[in-house]
Amino acid sequence: MLEARAISYAYEKDSPVLHDISIGIMPGEVVFLLGRNGCGKTTLMRCLTGIFQPDTGVVLLDGQNIRTIRPAERAQRVGLIPQIHSPAFAYSVHDIVLMGRAPYLGLFGKPSEADHTVANDAIARVGMIEFRDRPYTQLSGGQQQLVMIARGLTQQCDILLMDEPDAHLDPRNRHRIMSIVRNLIRDNLTFVISSHTPNHALAYGDRVLLLRDGRTLALGSPPETLTETLLSAAYGMDIEIIFQQRNGRTVPRAILPRQDEFI
Repeated sequence: MLEARAISYAYEKDSPVLHDISIGIMPGEVVFLLGRNGCGKTTLMRCLTGIFQPDTGVVLLDGQNIRTIRPAERAQRVGLIPQIHSPAFAYSVHDIVLMGRAPYLGLFGKPSEADHTVANDAIARVGMIEFRDRPYTQLSGGQQQLVMIARGLTQQCDILLMDEPDAHLDPRNRHRIMSIVRNLIRDNLTFVISSHTPNHALAYGDRVLLLRDGRTLALGSPPETLTETLLSAAYGMDIEIIFQQRNGRTVPRAILPRQDEFI
């Protein structure tokens, strides 16, 4: 449904941030993008949404160059939840979430009662209904992230790209967000998630794209990509994986920095 074919991108000439990245994202799967800061995760997500045009290669949505699709139509299909959002005014939580309906309104369109209902349902789904009328600017960083995820749900697109949705969240809310993601794929919603938490990719992901210096280091299922060798190469530090016996099989349970590095 969404495919990048050999895309490269540079903010400055002769200094590419992405090098020849290819990935096909299928309906109803959760794909994690992992790698160090500056490896190209956010840039790749902006190319996948059509915000950035690759210098080489192409991004296709159902076989069509995504840059040739009208922005409003594109936004009905592919949504992006940014890592940081700072509104200019103290909009209420409900108003921020309701902005997710913008792709469905005309230039001077007014949200309908049904649009308000969609927004309220999304707010409730992320556990923020008690903050519905509170100014967004008065929320904690973690609460703001939950509101942005609710706005992405309100957009009701087919593919939702999330840039570090677990940033600023405590363990309970991290689990809540990842559980929401896993529940939504039952409705054939597709997720691409940029993260600094390999354990989330291990627990909740269907596939992983592991990046290093803007290049594909590995692409495949979590057991194929989340190995000690590959993760150590991706993050430039020694990684160890804790395994567990489950139903007669040895499966990876947790990803940790190798402790003897700090002794």
